[in-house]
Amino acid sequence: MNVLRTGMLLATMTALFMGVGYLVGGTGGMFFALVIAAGMNLFTYWNADKLVLRMHKAREVNAGSAPEFYAMVRDLAAKADLPMPKVYVMDTPQPNAFATGRNPENAAVCATTGLLNSLSREEIAAVMAHELGHVKNRDTLIMAITATIAGAISMLANFALFFGGGRDNNNPLGFVGILIAALVAPIAAMLVQMAVSRTREYSADRAAAEITGRPDLLVSALAKIAGLAKCVPNDEAERHPATAPLFIINPLSGARFDNLFATHPATENRIAALREMERETGGRRGTTVAVPRVGRTGPARNRNPGPWG
Repeated sequence: MNVLRTGMLLATMTALFMGVGYLVGGTGGMFFALVIAAGMNLFTYWNADKLVLRMHKAREVNAGSAPEFYAMVRDLAAKADLPMPKVYVMDTPQPNAFATGRNPENAAVCATTGLLNSLSREEIAAVMAHELGHVKNRDTLIMAITATIAGAISMLANFALFFGGGRDNNNPLGFVGILIAALVAPIAAMLVQMAVSRTREYSADRAAAEITGRPDLLVSALAKIAGLAKCVPNDEAERHPATAPLFIINPLSGARFDNLFATHPATENRIAALREMERETGGRRGTTVAVPRVGRTGPARNRNPGPWG
């Protein structure tokens, strides 16, 4: 059902983009929009992961610099039947994580130092399984595409607002069409983008529960992250709010609700869905991925990063 819904939302986003091009410049504008979208999507396909990681100043870690964390991700990836992704750590006290990359063969997962220092090893494993669920479902590419199209719609809307659109006679709505393109279309695109994000979070939660065999671990992790994220800022995310849908919990400040304007489902709703999943399996718990016991690290800027990175 989630796959069908996502497909419908992506089709809606594409149709909206083409419609904006038509309202701005008639058939010529629609063709121009198609060319721009193709170029932006091609650029995004090859470079989105690098851009996101650079925005958040994430640093790559490996078996030498973060042995425990790297081993955890390696074991989770093997259990999920995925190639080993690149592993990154982001220096911020807010507990959070995200995944990026155009496909499973070119994926990266990133955890914040706040996550590694605030949650138990089992909860961290559940969070990283969620991010690998995004990779397995190819959500990272889907979200990159929706963000790119939404950005292109806003660009065309600005063009319509400042330059008055085109003069093509095939535009039947005239000035009214320009107003729709400039004012309504960007909001509609934002709503569709957020709806796609919310849908994919539920799918990744289910994937995490299947990978670890323990829905309860993700329940515990989500509750902790949501509580801490409200009072611990994520400065890089605040500077780049368009990347908020990538994180497991909305990293931006302020209250968030499960409505049209939310980038993530309400945490309570996600927890309820996970508990329902546990009830469906009769409360049986699978075998979690073996995670070595580790100690806590020091502050995020510690020169000796320790086993977590």
